[in-house]
Amino acid sequence: MPVLMIAGSVIAQNPDSSGSNKSIGDCIQYALIHQTNIRQSLIDQQIADREIKSHLADWYPQINFNGDYQQNFQLQTSIFGGNAQHIGTYNTSLGQFSLSQTIFNRDVLLTQKTANDVRTLAKQNSISSTIDVVANVSKAFYDVLLSKQQILLLDSDIVLLQRSLKDAYNQYKGGLVDKTDYQRATISLNNTKASKKTAEEQLKSKNALLKLFMSYPQDSTLELVYNREQMEQQATVLDTLQSVDFNNRIEYQQLLTQKRLQEANLKYYKWGFLPSVSAFGAYNLNYFNDRFSKLYNNNYPNSYAGLSLSFPIFQGTKRTQEVRIAQLQLERLEYNFTSAKDSISTEYIQALSSYKANLSNYFEQKENLELARQVYDVIRLQYRAGIKTYLEVITANNDLFGAQINYTNALYQVLSNKIDVERALGTLQY
Repeated sequence: MPVLMIAGSVIAQNPDSSGSNKSIGDCIQYALIHQTNIRQSLIDQQIADREIKSHLADWYPQINFNGDYQQNFQLQTSIFGGNAQHIGTYNTSLGQFSLSQTIFNRDVLLTQKTANDVRTLAKQNSISSTIDVVANVSKAFYDVLLSKQQILLLDSDIVLLQRSLKDAYNQYKGGLVDKTDYQRATISLNNTKASKKTAEEQLKSKNALLKLFMSYPQDSTLELVYNREQMEQQATVLDTLQSVDFNNRIEYQQLLTQKRLQEANLKYYKWGFLPSVSAFGAYNLNYFNDRFSKLYNNNYPNSYAGLSLSFPIFQGTKRTQEVRIAQLQLERLEYNFTSAKDSISTEYIQALSSYKANLSNYFEQKENLELARQVYDVIRLQYRAGIKTYLEVITANNDLFGAQINYTNALYQVLSNKIDVERALGTLQY
């Protein structure tokens, strides 16, 4: 009996990526373009870049214009030489062009020093989302193939059971066996049909999950393209002697970036003991007249320029406490590196152990499948010759079907474990 196997391949028949037929590579590429989390992370990168530019804009000269008009219903009165006199005019209008230039300011300096790291961290967050998507899509892809394989195996089993049912019925009618063989064949066929229905419903769920990970429209058709030989090759090709390089893990890279940002934050609070210096200047337009129609006939301008220095002398130890807090936060961050290394090492050991165990199981199940097929073929021929009972045929058929399912599950588990190993090593391709 032919053994049906479904496989996923990174390159398979090169289907049109815009169509519904997609290999695992097509699914991943589609997800990298359309997946919601990735698109959000790319927008986050743009937001981070704009925020940096917004803060750095404070280094440029700041030019402003302010203007106002005021009508006085009653003029102010002042006493000169014992006499009360009105001061000012009934209409006043002022205009001011002002300019300021930051010379030293710790807020702007912090932005300048950390701009590259902030951009790097935003990009690393995007890479982390990408890795999650690649892993999830790959596993979901193989899970859909597994269900498809189970359905195909059940279809093959139904054909065999229908053939066996026909043989048992004919032998029953010919008086060679009693009706129990016919009844057992009917029971087995009904159970297999029920299993197929269950597998078909599970396939719908797994298809929906794959579309979710891809951000693929749920109401659109998605047909998976696969290649048996490439799947088996990919499952068994992995260097299990590799050691973990923490620098390859995006989580560790994010920690390094966070550490640099925290070190810059510490410097920021230390700069709190330094003065802030800026230059300023203004040109004022002044208009005064009792009559509004003549208000803007004459201008009485004035202008000035200067330097501003702000030096905090005492703030109740606030700056000292802020420096100490930043130091403690940096010290606390160091423990995250230890935790990350332990976590990554454990993740790799677990993933590699699972891969090795399931790879060994895969080879065993592959051998069992060949043996089960041979046993079934022999017993089925012996049953037709009247040497074996129908119970032995059912048992052999169940063994063959179980071997097929076990082989398929083992192959999927190996592929899934391989993804976990590559993710733990930080070498998962995307």
